[in-house]
Amino acid sequence: MASTSIPAAAPSFEIISSLRYDPALPNVTSHGANDESYPAPADSPYYLLSYHRDRLLNAAHHFEWDHAIDFLRQDLDRFERFLDGSIPDREKPWRLRIAVDCNGKGSVEVNPTVAIDPLNLLIPSLHRDIQPTIWKVFVDSQSIAPSGFTTHKTTARDDYTAARVRAGITSPAETSEVLVVNSDGEIMEGSITTPYFRRRIVGRETDANEAVWVTPPLKSGGNAGTSRRYALTQGFCIEQVITKADLVDGEECWLSNGVRGFIRGVVVLSR
Repeated sequence: MASTSIPAAAPSFEIISSLRYDPALPNVTSHGANDESYPAPADSPYYLLSYHRDRLLNAAHHFEWDHAIDFLRQDLDRFERFLDGSIPDREKPWRLRIAVDCNGKGSVEVNPTVAIDPLNLLIPSLHRDIQPTIWKVFVDSQSIAPSGFTTHKTTARDDYTAARVRAGITSPAETSEVLVVNSDGEIMEGSITTPYFRRRIVGRETDANEAVWVTPPLKSGGNAGTSRRYALTQGFCIEQVITKADLVDGEECWLSNGVRGFIRGVVVLSR
């Protein structure tokens, strides 16, 4: 079992969140969906902006970083202006990686990102599936220990990197994902995404037509991601424990993150 242990008294990590800047996003969130289907500000080119700020703030509270808390309490307009200074070309989409250290110093790393239909940034129930690419979804052969470094996203990501290596994923450009598992055999999350599976609701008699999309609960140890929060808030899914043994080879699933939105996937158990 792999684990990450970093002394809280002398943090050598930063809290992070990755999000998409896309000039086409406001056309979808302001006009392509109803007023309650996307969190404010709906006219921002930063995907799920308020959720990313909240995510970083929650991590700062968890690690008791007072200076970071003070920095992240700024209002959203000011936070957006902070991000604006990093965008090299406002006519193109970008992947932003926001990092905040224990002293409250924020930085933004910007890289090109793949062009996608902005509708894919909305929960799947708000649009027709128009994605040509389906990701392969593998399952890690080892387990990792849940901790504050799995619930909150930080630069201490050795466990996730190792899981990707074990799955044979060698590049972030690959259309593949690996699900990380805790010591009880429960799916925690994906290495870079939140997964969703079609399941009957535990404890309630249903037929096949009443199956719903479910995502692992935070008690399984996974990350409190922004697109996960969006999917839950909008009723796309509910939380339910999913074990490694529950997965079926070839079953379809959804994946999501703050840069690519929602992605079709298929579980691959045998290779």
